[in-house]
Amino acid sequence: MVRVTSEIGRVRRVLVHEPGIEVDNMVPAMMEELLFDDILYGDRARDEHARFRRVLQLFGIEVLDVNDLLHETLENEPARQALIEVLLEDLPEGYGERLRARDRESLLQVLVGGLQNEFFGHGVDADELFTIPPLPNWCFQRDPQIVLGDGVVFSSMATPARRREAILARAIFRHHPSLCDTPVILDPIARQNVPHAGYGGEHHPHLEGGDVLVLSKEVVAVGISVRTNRVGVNQLARALARLEDGPRWMVLVRLPSRRAYMHLDTVFTPIDKDACLAFAPVIRPGGAEEARVSTIDLRSQELTPTPSADLLTTLKGYGIDLQPITCGAEDYVAQQREQWTDGANAFALAPGVITLFDRNLVTASELERRGFRLVEAEDLLLGREEVDLDSGERVCILIRSHEISRARGGPHCLVHPLVRDDL
Repeated sequence: MVRVTSEIGRVRRVLVHEPGIEVDNMVPAMMEELLFDDILYGDRARDEHARFRRVLQLFGIEVLDVNDLLHETLENEPARQALIEVLLEDLPEGYGERLRARDRESLLQVLVGGLQNEFFGHGVDADELFTIPPLPNWCFQRDPQIVLGDGVVFSSMATPARRREAILARAIFRHHPSLCDTPVILDPIARQNVPHAGYGGEHHPHLEGGDVLVLSKEVVAVGISVRTNRVGVNQLARALARLEDGPRWMVLVRLPSRRAYMHLDTVFTPIDKDACLAFAPVIRPGGAEEARVSTIDLRSQELTPTPSADLLTTLKGYGIDLQPITCGAEDYVAQQREQWTDGANAFALAPGVITLFDRNLVTASELERRGFRLVEAEDLLLGREEVDLDSGERVCILIRSHEISRARGGPHCLVHPLVRDDL
């Protein structure tokens, strides 16, 4: 069962992935395509991720690691063979039998951690070092799928380096016993949805989870960004329009084409029924790089976008009145620095109870000024502090983030909710 009708309802069940061998196998040549800022120190990143998971578990949240789900999915022979066939599309002849002969554990390692080139040592580029490259971004479970209402939308990743992530997500949701009954709202790269060949071409849909925010039962916001294009958005609009009990309004947010603004959730995340974290230059009215906003009535026949006011004014017109708490406060330098380290990217455990990377000190101070109690995750885990998700108190739990933040994704990027309480 899945159900997500907001970004802030109390969370009950989530998907995550601890950074594994795929992070240890990453080389500098991969950084540009994957939007990493450095190669990670794997053990430190795993330690920080583990503390984050323990915070979630402390509140009784069921935490599912997709590697465990994938391992169990590989018990299903059709799923196993389908994944091998996808791998073989990009491999030289002769690898089929060798992959089919692998047991579940070693096949899983290849699917996520990659496969080093047999002629290792003759180059420095990723395609020279790896016959099958690793998936360092697999820890960002926000992106490969979108749980929306009671169904799932599969993503179509913008870069070939992340294509396999979406393929693995499809296998899990279609074959794992706990998820295989989930209705599929849209599969953008099913053959009938891609009329023109050529992965990544202008006619190929791009749609990633970080650009889709489920704001209410009636409203979904979608970023048009360097990772999500109009082809993907148009497919999503048509799919949502076909739902009997789907959202009524799609709010389109055209982001400036900058690396820093790779997804909508890097500049805007709801954190309470009446508050959001926002990167002022893009989200606030009159900002230096204010995003252009339009809306689609999903009950209309044309599904034509209509230009609208700024994002917050538009949402207010649909009953979602969010006061912006500014990433980096009013310090223009801090705004730029902390947006870069995901200061606008918070994950809500319940209305008004959020997780944020601890390195975003100015943003944390602004949250405190606006009524949030700041709690270090370490103090929570050691019992020095307590938080009640049902008390109505506003709390910001600060997650240790020195290493994992180098991967260019915050708490909202690291977690995909499967079940949230309706508001």
